[in-house]
Amino acid sequence: MALLFVGIDPNTDLEHCPTVWADEEAGELVLQGWKASPALRATCEASSPAKSSIPDSEEVIRIPARMVPMIREACDAVERSTVQ
Repeated sequence: MALLFVGIDPNTDLEHCPTVWADEEAGELVLQGWKASPALRATCEASSPAKSSIPDSEEVIRIPARMVPMIREACDAVERSTVQ
């Protein structure tokens, strides 16, 4: 799997580094962020239309708003890779 590195939180301390990649082959975004607190997870579960718990194979993460341009760039890269 080859990932396209898009960006890292510009305010990183190099130990807590929200990061964005694009997996152009799979057509997916890959995000590293801060793990959600139990309270935020519960809020997400409660606000989900399915009202179901988040599976162990998934996680809620937080990404700072200052990274929105990087997420847009990753979205564009993935979208370009899936357009036939």
